[in-house]
Amino acid sequence: MASSSVSPFSETHSQDLSPLQKHVAFFDRNKDGLIYPWETFQGFRAIGSGFLLSIIASIFINVALSGKTRPGKFSPLFPIEIKNIHMAKHGSDSGVYDTEGRLVPAKFEEIFHKHAHTDPNALTSKELSEMLKGNRVPKDYVGRLGAWTEWKILHFMCSDKDGFLHKDTIKGVYDGSLFEKMERERASAHKET
Repeated sequence: MASSSVSPFSETHSQDLSPLQKHVAFFDRNKDGLIYPWETFQGFRAIGSGFLLSIIASIFINVALSGKTRPGKFSPLFPIEIKNIHMAKHGSDSGVYDTEGRLVPAKFEEIFHKHAHTDPNALTSKELSEMLKGNRVPKDYVGRLGAWTEWKILHFMCSDKDGFLHKDTIKGVYDGSLFEKMERERASAHKET
């Protein structure tokens, strides 16, 4: 009898993923549970990142996260294992994901209660920098760099014309829905041209 080889990260099983797994699963372009640098590159291009940013992001992300998600296994291809992505959580972050990659709603709301001074449902670049500074863990330079990079890229790509990064956009990053939405919008815009 042939066994079915459905990946645990296929569309039909995405409801079983933690929010953190959903956040990164978008970049698993072939849905095999592993994200290789070329898939990270393809994912960044799919959401509208430029060529250079996509290359830099794919190298930085895969080199930084591969070993953490694959303890004891080394590959020069630097794959990231989605099932273990919670092991790659870094310090100096917002705390919105717990240690298992689940959302902590109170921590999400805290971002806006503490830092959204101009608009209660959005962050300016200055407010984002304030949040990053407030979340710093002493001597956690790798975590600081990771947090700074993630948030600054998000602000660069997703803030509105007035420089606001809206709450629903940030929520979409955390629950894994934003990247798919960005890819659909980009594909739709290309069809219209």
